[in-house]
Amino acid sequence: MSKTILVCCGTGCLAGGSKEIFQALKQGLGAEQGFHVEMLVKATGCNGWCEKGPLVKIMPDDITYCRVKLSDVAEIIEKTLILGQVINRLLYRDPLTKEYFRSHHETDFYRKQRKVALKNIGEVDPGSIDDYLAHGGYRALKRALAMSREEIVQEVIASGLRGRGGGGFPTGLKWQACAKMKNEPRYIICNGDEGDPGAFMDRSIMEGDPHNVLEGMTICAYAVGANQGFIYVRDEYDLAVANLTRAIHDAKERGFLGQDILGSGLSFNIQLVRGGGAFVCGEETALIASIEGNVGEPRDKYVFPTEKGLWGQPTVINNVETWVNISHIIENGAASFASIGTTGSKGTKVFSLVGKVNNTGLVEVPMGTTLREIIFDIGGGIPGGRKFKAVQTGGPSGGCIPGSLLDLPVDFDTLTQAGSMMGSGGIIVMDDRTCMVEVARYYVKFLAEESCGKCVPCREGIRRMLEILTRISQGKGEEADLPLLMHIGRTMQIASLCALGRTAPNPVLSTIKYFREEYLAHISAKSCPAGFCPALTEFYIDEGKCTGCGLCAKNCPVEAITGKKKEAHLIDGGKCIKCGACLDRCRFEAVKFKGVGR
Repeated sequence: MSKTILVCCGTGCLAGGSKEIFQALKQGLGAEQGFHVEMLVKATGCNGWCEKGPLVKIMPDDITYCRVKLSDVAEIIEKTLILGQVINRLLYRDPLTKEYFRSHHETDFYRKQRKVALKNIGEVDPGSIDDYLAHGGYRALKRALAMSREEIVQEVIASGLRGRGGGGFPTGLKWQACAKMKNEPRYIICNGDEGDPGAFMDRSIMEGDPHNVLEGMTICAYAVGANQGFIYVRDEYDLAVANLTRAIHDAKERGFLGQDILGSGLSFNIQLVRGGGAFVCGEETALIASIEGNVGEPRDKYVFPTEKGLWGQPTVINNVETWVNISHIIENGAASFASIGTTGSKGTKVFSLVGKVNNTGLVEVPMGTTLREIIFDIGGGIPGGRKFKAVQTGGPSGGCIPGSLLDLPVDFDTLTQAGSMMGSGGIIVMDDRTCMVEVARYYVKFLAEESCGKCVPCREGIRRMLEILTRISQGKGEEADLPLLMHIGRTMQIASLCALGRTAPNPVLSTIKYFREEYLAHISAKSCPAGFCPALTEFYIDEGKCTGCGLCAKNCPVEAITGKKKEAHLIDGGKCIKCGACLDRCRFEAVKFKGVGR
């Protein structure tokens, strides 16, 4: 019998010191004598439960320790690994029932998830090809090489897999279109650019399961007759680059990449390309231009990349999450994948769940799971007992969905109908302290900086929207601004060259649609209902509710709050910078805010 200790070494847990924990466990177990069982310590990719990291899992005992510190290592070795005792204080404890959970599988965060794309992450050592093989790695490739190319394409078509990068185009049809082209060479591209704020789905997969990405790309190469592939990685993803580089090297050494793969006659190589940080290069034609060494600008897709892509040749481009679904489909069959999800959106979807939610992290759920289930059942609801206000899906170009639509099933078509989109899978949760005008302004500002400027509707439309939204947030808006914003937005949706421009108005149009009264409050009452916009907000303390605890004064960054202990405090309006720290910290609802009025 043996025990395996899995230490999460995804980027989030590494920031919490998990690498040092991993090394201390290895050293500590190496120094111990007299173990009756074999101990193996592995550094894995992201487990997804980022809020509770660093995580340490002990198998086969199925024990999960949360928020582990370096100082806990000696106790884990002595009590759990030697004596077999469970350390309760390191287990997850439900904040409501106060119940301890021995395994992460028992928690609400994991119970409603279904792992397909993330099946290996948190279980395998991304730096070990042997560990990947032990978990069934490259088995799908071997099976694919025994099939005909057309059989593979038809299997992917039958699975119903749609591209997970945001467009949602049927993956199998894309492969089929490329395979039918007569001209050669053909190319395969993995889009790992992922520029959405708050998104880390593709990053976690590249860091935690790099061989699965390579396997999916190699299966496609065989199916469409390609010999060269590229993985375009966001430049900031150093760990992803390191793990992919090692995986490519090891796969070549073992015959899963390179010449005559597994004796099949297929020759296929993969090259890494580091992106320059431009958000627009997440758009496939701009990404292709960047790989070619040109400025990353999109082009009109009257001719698709499957016909004329990289260097004018037939090209299949899919994002990271799409590629790691391929091994599951080939190994388990199209029907297995198609049995998950909804009629128009098959399989599962990986989301980064961030913002004002208790359980931030990486989640994978069947398509059709409702927003309520994701945010409240898996995510654990809103911190501090605050009220849910909105959720944005699909990154900076996604729409903001209100509480009245929380029971909306999450799939490609339903989110689009609601004025948002699936995007690559970012979910940002907002509470009642979020100003929806500021949300729209923030994302439009981001997109204004990231627009390549090639087409007039996007370049000028975003700038004009930003000017109007800035005026509104400063109390200088007019009621005529709302129909003007909507007119600009609809024009951009119709006339912009690429998806960035066509989807950029989503945050503005959706917030006007669902939170129009908040815009009107900024314009007519010169008030920010969330108490966020400094120009429209004044903070004060209700003397009848203030207990004089001093918590607000301690957390004021500019010392604008004064008062004696157990006596009502005061806010000096001349010093106050309107940050809202006092409001967020007050436990007695004594801190209030009001609009500045006309």
